[in-house]
Amino acid sequence: MGLMNEKLRARLKRKKRIRKKIFGTSERPRLSVFRSARHMYAQIIEDTTGQTLVSASTVEKTVREMPGFEDKKAAAHHIGKLLAERAVGKGISKVVFDRNGFLYQGRLKALSTGVREGGLDF
Repeated sequence: MGLMNEKLRARLKRKKRIRKKIFGTSERPRLSVFRSARHMYAQIIEDTTGQTLVSASTVEKTVREMPGFEDKKAAAHHIGKLLAERAVGKGISKVVFDRNGFLYQGRLKALSTGVREGGLDF
């Protein structure tokens, strides 16, 4: 198979390993992050009920209507701040970070920095 399949397989393997240890409770819900080639998605999930409490992504109308970001990292940072702002508004202050098998660098790191700047703790 191709290189992409190997990369995807490796990410899914990491994801499985991480999710064994991470579980979002009502006190500390799980902050799940997904990135595609173009977009960034983040949501805060309470795993006991399976509900998404807060979400933010680059495909939202409010984010798309903003003037363009200089790069994908800047967009990810903005999404992190936006998500944290919404979470703090709902009374969420602590989360468990689920990087979804992605390596903690680049856009993922920028998003987590934005989340921390927005006031969430993990």
